Amino acid sequence: MAKHGKYGPLVRGFAALTALFWGGAAVADAGCRLALVLALDVSSSVDAREYDLQRVGLASALGSRDVRHAILQGAPGHVALSVYEWSGYRQQKLQLDWTVLDSHAAIDAAVATLAGMDRSHDDFPTSMGAALAYGARLLQREPACSRRVIDVSGDGVNNYRYGPAEAYRHFPLSDVTVNGLVILGDQPDVARFYGEQVLRGPGAFMLMADGFEAFEEAMTRKLYREINEIIIGGNAKTGAPG
Repeated sequence: MAKHGKYGPLVRGFAALTALFWGGAAVADAGCRLALVLALDVSSSVDAREYDLQRVGLASALGSRDVRHAILQGAPGHVALSVYEWSGYRQQKLQLDWTVLDSHAAIDAAVATLAGMDRSHDDFPTSMGAALAYGARLLQREPACSRRVIDVSGDGVNNYRYGPAEAYRHFPLSDVTVNGLVILGDQPDVARFYGEQVLRGPGAFMLMADGFEAFEEAMTRKLYREINEIIIGGNAKTGAPG
């Protein structure tokens, strides 16, 4: 059997595509304590109102007092942040390239960028494996931080092409923690899918938002926990905020 088995053409094709964009190697930066990648679901199950709740909610969460404090006055070293949207196999868009959050001004600029995002896609399926592969490529050119985290949010399960297991098998994610923010709604199996297939790495956890209306509160709690490296047991699952 070929190196990548039945998923070989999918994995090789996506690797070739992302290599065009993420060819650079990481630059050593001893002062960076966390490289955090936020991946937002813009698949066809997310309507325009729900997208706006994500966009505004993420910007508000990043700019909140508690998250600012965690970034600027927490552990020594700074935080580097990038944000992308994902949906189908080739439908990923970088909305915020690697940004060092080392001052209120830097956070303000990132918040403004996120608040002003234009949706990249709205009519593609949910390709979680390709989304994680994109995050892996993005981390290949992060500023060599001591901790690396991908934070995936979404309201559905993988329903197109390869899933998380294949991404973890074939892309450089062995030293990356993957957390989840599950948006509860029409798909009853989404929490189980994230818990069993998406979470990965030491201290990986997920939070659940009771619909997109609760996204901002859940994201605020999640960012605070990730930035402070709060670890509760092993792979933790926390219910809706409140």
